[in-house]
Order: sequence, then structure tokens, then C-alpha cells
Amino acid sequence: MRFRQLGRGDQLPHTDLRVTAEDHVDEERYYQLYPGHIPTSPLQKALLSAGSAFMALYNPYRHDMVAVLGETTGSSALRSLRDKMRHDPEGYQILQERPRIRLSTLDVTGLRGLPDGTFGREYVRFLDSNRVSPDTRMPVKFVDDEELAYVIQRYREVHDLMHTLLGMPTNMLGEVVVKWFEAVQTGLPMCILGAVFGPVRLNARKLQILTTELIPWAVQSGRNASCVLNFYYENRWEQTVESLREEIGILHPPAICV
Repeated sequence: MRFRQLGRGDQLPHTDLRVTAEDHVDEERYYQLYPGHIPTSPLQKALLSAGSAFMALYNPYRHDMVAVLGETTGSSALRSLRDKMRHDPEGYQILQERPRIRLSTLDVTGLRGLPDGTFGREYVRFLDSNRVSPDTRMPVKFVDDEELAYVIQRYREVHDLMHTLLGMPTNMLGEVVVKWFEAVQTGLPMCILGAVFGPVRLNARKLQILTTELIPWAVQSGRNASCVLNFYYENRWEQTVESLREEIGILHPPAICV
């Protein structure tokens, strides 16, 4: 094989090795399963899980850390929830239509005009009384499956609806009670962690009320209730809270000031 020696004026054959902006976009689209998705390796997920668990325990009101913990540890539980939704007519409809609970999708004025005791009226009352908004729910980033990402997003967006149905405020005691209910319902490690370690911040009186009255009720309600993700709550605003509780299987809350 003979090679021609390049002369002083000769140039190497041109090969364009530049990476264009379009290449970066195509690569991002290939790995990004949904808007905002951040692909991560198992090692990265483990590191995120450890860091977010520490921060969530240190400060339970760090909702961003609680969200990361839920996404990086909940794949098995999310698949189980997704399967329950697929095998339920109403749950399957939710998976197909992908409704979102946000201020942009809610007729807040209309809900305020509903009679007292209706689900929609009591939900808005809960938002007003606790000064919370459905728009504060973190978007999903670290779930490497588009359908499972919606499942955990739906779980987050119905969380305040669970507060309404369970009659629990957003203080530490109320959040712990809801976490016990959700832990039984969903099996998400993040919920279990919050249920087990959340009570350490309660005083002795509240801890006694929690352990003797509220946890037994929350666990029993969680076991008795149908999967709470299988209810199209957007179609239930005019239903009374009591009838919706009965339909889902949530027991009436104890007559305790939380």
C-alpha cells in the first residue's frame, strides 16, 4: 500500500466533525421522556435518595426534597399504582385523559359558590384556610417512565384533596396523619418515611393523640378505602364530602381538634 506524501501547499481532506445545535436537540429529545425530565443513572438516583432523605427529615417543609425522595425511591410502588389504575375503569380514564389539578384548570369562583358540605366547596375552603395553592406542587423530574411520571404527579395533585376528605389541616400533626393514610394506600417509601419519622417533632400531648386515636383511624381508613387515584375528582365537586368518603371507603374522622 502506497501513501502519497503531502506537499507544502496540499491540504488534508475536509471532514466536518462539528457538533451542531440540532445534534444536541436530537440527543436531548432522545433521552428526555417528558418536559423537564432529567435522566439519571442508578448511582445518581441513590445519591439523590440519600441526600433528599436527609434534608426531608431535617426539614419536612422542604417540599422539593420530599419530591425528589418520592421520585427516586418509588418506582416499584408507582408501577403497582399504575397497574391498579389500568384495571379500574375510572382510573384507566384518568391515565388516558391526564387531567391536571391547577389554578388554571379549576373554576375557583364556581367552587366557592357551591353549597357548604360539597366536595368542591370544602376543597376551596381548605385552600383558603391553610393558604395553600395547587400550583405549588413540584413538577416531576427523575422518574424514567412517562406514564409513571404522570402517576406520581397525580398523587401530588390529589394530596390536598386527601386533606379535605380526611379533615386534616396542614400543620405537622395533620401532615403526619395524611402520610399514614397515604403510606397504607400507596406504599411509597417517601410516605412511609414521613409517617414513621414525622411524629418526632410533635409534643407529648399531640403524640398521644396521634398514636391512640389518629394513626389507628388513618391506617384502618387506608386499608378500607379503594385506591384513591382511581377517582376522577374533577367530576365530583358537587358531591357531598360525606357521600364521597363513603364511596371511597374513608371512615369518618375522629372528633378531635387537630
